[in-house]
Amino acid sequence: MITIFKNKRDIPQDKEYVELNDIFFNQNTAGKLDGKAAKFIEQIDDSKLLSKYKIRSRFEDITLNTDQLSTGCKTVLNIFYYPDKVFCLKECGNNALEIVYGFEKGFVYSEYSMIPFDIEKVTVQTLNGNRIIDNYEDLKEWWENEE
Repeated sequence: MITIFKNKRDIPQDKEYVELNDIFFNQNTAGKLDGKAAKFIEQIDDSKLLSKYKIRSRFEDITLNTDQLSTGCKTVLNIFYYPDKVFCLKECGNNALEIVYGFEKGFVYSEYSMIPFDIEKVTVQTLNGNRIIDNYEDLKEWWENEE
């Protein structure tokens, strides 16, 4: 399940934190794209992966470079291909968040609550340890009140 950090100080020293998902994707993740990425690209951006570096856009059916994917889609792909790093959620829309919260593994950070309504379970982590939360209301409460 996904692990959430809401304070940067809670991120372990041995975990790399990535704030700029666009740049990380363009420099690292784009070269890893394969058939597993296609479903995420279709779900989030309603585009079709044609090859490692090309997508067919839903807009006027034109071919674009994968660097034109939305930042939310890039964030999902970053988390998917690099589940050991911590990625910022700030630029994700609900369609991307729903996928992120369904991942079996990965780490994310946001200082404010970004929660899709349908969550199964997530791990939240602070300096004092971690705990599992399995519903929207409790996660919202943790995000709003946990120090």
